[in-house]
Amino acid sequence: MLFSPLTVGELEIPNRLVMAPLTRVRAGQQGIPGPLLVEHYRQRASLGLIISEGTYPTPAGQSYPGQPGLVTDEQIAGWKKVTDAVHAEGGRIFAQIMHGGRVSHPDITGGREIVAPSAVGIDGEVRTPNGKRPYPVPRELRTDELPLVIQELVAASRNAIEAGFDGVELHSANGYLLHEFLAPNTNVRTDSYGGSPENRARFVIEAVQAVVEALGASRVGIRISPEHQVQQIAETDPADVRATYEVLVDTIAPLNLAYLSILHDDPKGNLVQDLRERFKGTFLVNTGFSSVTVREEAVDLVAGGHADAVVVGRPAIANPDLARRWRDGLPLNEADPSTFYGEGATGYTDYPFYEESQN
Repeated sequence: MLFSPLTVGELEIPNRLVMAPLTRVRAGQQGIPGPLLVEHYRQRASLGLIISEGTYPTPAGQSYPGQPGLVTDEQIAGWKKVTDAVHAEGGRIFAQIMHGGRVSHPDITGGREIVAPSAVGIDGEVRTPNGKRPYPVPRELRTDELPLVIQELVAASRNAIEAGFDGVELHSANGYLLHEFLAPNTNVRTDSYGGSPENRARFVIEAVQAVVEALGASRVGIRISPEHQVQQIAETDPADVRATYEVLVDTIAPLNLAYLSILHDDPKGNLVQDLRERFKGTFLVNTGFSSVTVREEAVDLVAGGHADAVVVGRPAIANPDLARRWRDGLPLNEADPSTFYGEGATGYTDYPFYEESQN
């Protein structure tokens, strides 16, 4: 089953292995994808579907130095070379649209102020071009600004299609802006976008609806991570988590999105599987950061009917030909975490493909 075709939106993908969106910060100061990114994604085109690294829709939404954008003509042109290379190898690629929200610093955003649902900061430091700096307390977005932020997401999504992507994934996970609206500790608003589960889900729902209206539902997926306590997100009340994500999924399900992708450490559990039932569409799971996904787990999740496809990160970093290696039971390259972030080809484009002489 893991190596059988699957329909995702209007795409048919050849296997059910999806490359996770992986922050690799190799797009330079201007956020323009260059030859390194072209080669990195091209190498991994045999995976059923590639999701790009988180790509900022506005300079104010950039979280990391070296992160790529989908704002300027130069960024769009750089991504076009990536998508052309992936398509030339027979691959398929979605762009992950990611507004970082409070996970940033003005030294990263070119002096632009950091915004979030509420003025709740992260206790800690962020790596900037000028060294580590304390996270600032973000400015709470005004109610009248929210449609403008949504339009930035829509514009970046349109730019992704112009750049040749097959679709977009809205990043509503891992503690970034959309997730910040969903979580009760980062969203303490008193307007119609805060308070109840229905209100906290409202911004994400409106963003999804707007991008679907612009691109068509078959080109839009969404990634969520309920109960993923990362970037000081605190979704610790099971009843509140369930209520919030049920509202979100129930409301977007009739749109017939390309897929729903859930990052959770218990993909077979009641919460994840209940959300799958409510979504009724193509369903991707990612077991999260807690442990590396192994072949047996991926096979079991699909064969057991718990997911339509499995999203994998670290194995795809180290094995550009992961689909072949897992299909044929071949040995794997081991990932080197010291090279996950940074500059240059080391640990990015130099992992070898399997050769028969290795056996």
